[in-house]
Amino acid sequence: MRIASVSLLSAFVRLPSLIRASATAKLPASAPIKSYCAAISPRSLHSQSTVMSLPERKPFSADFFFRQLFDTESSTYSYLLADTSSGEAVIIDPVLEQAKRDAQLVKDLGFKLKYAINTHMHADHITGSGWLRQLTGCQSVIAAASGAKADRHIAEGDRIDFGRHSIDTLATPGHTNGCMSYVIKEQGCVFTGDTLLIRGCGRTDFQEGSPKSLYENVHAKIFSLPENFRIYPAHDYKGQLESSVWEEKRYNPRLTKSLEQFIEIMENLNLPYPKKIDASLPANRECGVYDIPKE
Repeated sequence: MRIASVSLLSAFVRLPSLIRASATAKLPASAPIKSYCAAISPRSLHSQSTVMSLPERKPFSADFFFRQLFDTESSTYSYLLADTSSGEAVIIDPVLEQAKRDAQLVKDLGFKLKYAINTHMHADHITGSGWLRQLTGCQSVIAAASGAKADRHIAEGDRIDFGRHSIDTLATPGHTNGCMSYVIKEQGCVFTGDTLLIRGCGRTDFQEGSPKSLYENVHAKIFSLPENFRIYPAHDYKGQLESSVWEEKRYNPRLTKSLEQFIEIMENLNLPYPKKIDASLPANRECGVYDIPKE
């Protein structure tokens, strides 16, 4: 123990001279730099360059109200949007079991619900459009190609106005033949339904689904939007709230593949039969009006 103590004391005594010697020492001209500095991993370099290249997020305008809502049973996101100046509001992809919650929120905030909009005819839950129409006097909206009933049928290029704000409509079939994506250019966001999910996409094995159509529509109509546009899907099963065009173009594990690879992936998912499809599809063809609970 004594020898160890003496050695330790000797090392501390010599430390200042060692520091001075190392400070004045010159590197050999031919010495490789990598031997004198800590190694930087490729992963670290990639991480730094990735952060630096993230596109700047576009802030919402002061008169644009946005509220993301969630249904736990179906993992469905609904979106309440409003013009705070006029009070006109719309809701995208409402769920039947949450209609009273959504109607109460609209009332609490002093809004007037103008439209209940669906991105497509859902197979995993019954739309809340019919009940919200009864509760608030709003109109239901869905693509004409969906085959579902609604107060207003739309096609690509139609605009949906609420207050001074407007939604541009894109036909993005592939998950179903009636899928629409809704773009609000001024706010820098797109609501993609089940067509494009966060690091995924909707299945294509029922409701006239087509992997080729989904792939081509995502690449031509969604991935062509500005890269800083936020992506808001109809579902997420991992707790993620949003993505961006920039992210999905780089990190979506399916849609970054070639068309041929994507089709092979989608045709071999072997997913189980949707639990609520037999109840949801007939109900959603009728806009959910026959499934409103009796109170």
